[in-house]
Amino acid sequence: MTLPIERGAATSRRAALAQARQSRRPSRLGSAAGAAAEPDYPVPADAGFPGLLGRSWKQAVSAPDLATAVDILLTLGGHVPADVQLRALRLADECALKVLCGKTWRREDDGAPGLGAAAGKPEFLGEIGLTVSGQVVLRVPGRGPLAGHENLVGGVLRVPWPAGALRAYRATLNRLRGRSADAVADCRQWLAAAGPGGRAGMLEDLKEAARRTAPFVLYQGDRQYTNFRDRNTLTGKTLWPGHPDCALSSLVALPLDLWSDGDVVMVVSLTLLVRSAGFARIEEANGTQLTIDHVAHLLEQTRLKYESVPGGQRVPPASSARVAALADLAGALSGRRREIGMVAQLYREIHGPLMHKIERIAPARSHAARQREGGLCARLSERLPAAGATFGELGASIAASPAWLAEPHGEFATGLESLLYETVAASTAAFGCDMAMSRGSRSLTALVRALRAEDWAQIAQWDLPHFYCCVVPAAQAHRHFGDSPAWLADMAWAISSRMQYNSWHFLVGNLPKVPEVVARDYFVPPTIPDIAYYSDQHHHGHVAAKVRFSIRSPQAVEVLGRTFNGFVDLRLLRCEGSPFDEQDMLAAHRASAFIATVTGAAAALAGDGADINITAFDSQWHWAKIESPPAQ
Repeated sequence: MTLPIERGAATSRRAALAQARQSRRPSRLGSAAGAAAEPDYPVPADAGFPGLLGRSWKQAVSAPDLATAVDILLTLGGHVPADVQLRALRLADECALKVLCGKTWRREDDGAPGLGAAAGKPEFLGEIGLTVSGQVVLRVPGRGPLAGHENLVGGVLRVPWPAGALRAYRATLNRLRGRSADAVADCRQWLAAAGPGGRAGMLEDLKEAARRTAPFVLYQGDRQYTNFRDRNTLTGKTLWPGHPDCALSSLVALPLDLWSDGDVVMVVSLTLLVRSAGFARIEEANGTQLTIDHVAHLLEQTRLKYESVPGGQRVPPASSARVAALADLAGALSGRRREIGMVAQLYREIHGPLMHKIERIAPARSHAARQREGGLCARLSERLPAAGATFGELGASIAASPAWLAEPHGEFATGLESLLYETVAASTAAFGCDMAMSRGSRSLTALVRALRAEDWAQIAQWDLPHFYCCVVPAAQAHRHFGDSPAWLADMAWAISSRMQYNSWHFLVGNLPKVPEVVARDYFVPPTIPDIAYYSDQHHHGHVAAKVRFSIRSPQAVEVLGRTFNGFVDLRLLRCEGSPFDEQDMLAAHRASAFIATVTGAAAALAGDGADINITAFDSQWHWAKIESPPAQ
């Protein structure tokens, strides 16, 4: 076990072990860890996603008509795009909602009216419900009551079907079933053409994707494919690589003709997504049915976004809906994406309730964003031995004379720590955040030493205390935590600890894949920023810390010629109020790039022999800064 790195830590092993047994929660410093009889800050049982589902269902039940109720359920009361929920519907449910309400994600069918309000005697009484996973489900002809086979949030809404709806449903369902059967046959042919070696390579890539990617939940009819928590059906936190319960591992030695139709479509769909943008593209299908039609739709929507960026090699639409044509499109999009990344800012929009991500292309920076950067730089120029009206100028000023980064500055042991704090504090104020934060590696000196020795195993063994995160709340942020500075300090430290975990989780993803690295739990390091909406849903830490709206801006840092993606970041969060927008993200991304520039300069100093170790931003530091702030 690696002992915690804390300021003033005792040097003897006995003292170090005694300190390690003490609580690191700011409000419990000096007391034994794990001694509390109950949680200090209990979270209500319906906090997060269960509460959102319950409120959405109550709204739907109170709606004046079917169309309004369906809109509420599809958007979970305005918290997610309806398009995501429409693509989560099972095939029969999709057909039913189309004929009853005119709701569909298929552009060729969009705009046609539903028949739910048509005159005539009801020929069938159906149902609409909401499951505890957030899916909208329907009782359609031939299916029993939803309560018999669905885990529902509440009861059901009864939906009368007139004869016209039944006729339209039968025709639509037969058409889409035929289309689905054709897609399955096409997938089997494509996999057969790949041969045993090609299929084995796909399965290995997808197992690695499931292991190294953030949580995702995908559907195939009633079946789930997920690496998320205790429902795992793919390699992830619960299932180790090669586990027989992993849907991918179970296919490795199985002849193709014994693969189920669902598994065939799953493997082909995920392979197409990964080929278009790497593992992260899977998260853009999160919460939806995994079908070839949906993959084709996602790829085409991505192509249209990429077409909005002028210049470069244009990508034509897929020549057909067949898998071979979609594979060509996926490969072309991957190349176009790399090209776009050089001239435009890609980012992801995250919808927390369904963990769904959407890749976007940001517009140009506005005058307001440039003004915000100017204000941040003016404040930093007042507080640091550097000057510049933009982050580019400020970074260049520091790079020209970086020695002070390794020397004491103000209340901090190094200028780097002082700069990190001042940048985060300035961001908290400038962006109207409840908290801002930045994370990274505590010892650039140790990293340089390990890189020179190519001791990848040592880096893989580093634990959370080898990383830091500086969290700076706004002056009034305690209003979200019972007006208690102590509660706020505890939450800030909990966030800091989680961000240390993120640094630990990403770092080794940049290293050669030696056995010690491959065996380590890690995610592929992030490379583009994101804006998140209603993140206080699933993640227990986000629920407790009330992380509703956020911006994350990861940045790469070069150390001894090796690029470390996601090495540092800047994060902004709001517990309530208005979400962040694209211009907020663009300005934050510039601030984050400044932190990366300075960290790179400090790494170069460490490479030249400077001893650069960050000792601030531990639990004592957060307690002193938040619970007992200095008088203004």
